[in-house]
Parts: sequence; C-alpha cells; structure tokens
Amino acid sequence: MSTMSRDQSDAFVDKIEAAFDERGWGLWALEVDGVFIGYTGLQPVSFPAHFTPAVEIGWRLARDAWGHGYASEAARAAAAFGFAQLDLDELVSFTTTANARSRAVMDRIGMTHDPADDFDHPALPDGHEQRPHVLYRLTGE
Repeated sequence: MSTMSRDQSDAFVDKIEAAFDERGWGLWALEVDGVFIGYTGLQPVSFPAHFTPAVEIGWRLARDAWGHGYASEAARAAAAFGFAQLDLDELVSFTTTANARSRAVMDRIGMTHDPADDFDHPALPDGHEQRPHVLYRLTGE
C-alpha cells in the first residue's frame, strides 16, 4: 500500500468517525507514549465475497512500530471487544498472500487459515500482483 495524501488521510479519518457515530465501534488509533503509530479495530467487510457478511479485524502500523508486538496486542483487544461487547460469533482478517507479517499476527492471535477460503480481492484488477488474498477466521469459542 502506498502512503496516503493529507486529503486521503483526512477522508479516511472522517469515514472512521462516521462509523463510530453510526455503529458505536470501528477502528481505534494506536499510540505509544503519545505518538500515533497506526490503527486497529473492527469494521464490516465492504465488498461481497463468499465469506460476507462479516466483520473484519484489521490493523495498519507505521513501519518503525513493526516487530514490537503492538499489532498482536491491539488485535487481541479488538477481538475481545468484538466477542464480549458486540456478541459476534466470528471475525475475519485478510491480506495479500505475500504479507508474511500480517499473517504472523493472524497466527499469533489464534486465527485459522483454510486455503479453500482464499480469494481474489475484488477492488484490485485482474492480474494485479496483490489481488490474491488469504482469509483467516477467529471464532469467539
């Protein structure tokens, strides 16, 4: 993924705030010692797929925040919130097949992967190198 412009970033924050206004939950800002390092949280999957409707647990951190356990810790907190407060039965997460770091987070938080669930992301054109995605699932049991 590329870095967002200021306008794109502001529009993304507006979308996050609108989700909180509408549903009461969404993506949370992550900070370490008062410094913004990224986000994690829950959001409905925004496209039709064999696993939708579904709620996604996701994260995106600044590169210098990688490797410190922040994504795993925050994802566990988001999952706990989803199961305890929202009474969800399942959460999903997905990423490009090559994104080993996010896949490792999914493994660390107890998500499972069935290759039969993998899919081509509909927002990316045919032939795009990041179109193939893996799907991971986590149940509240």
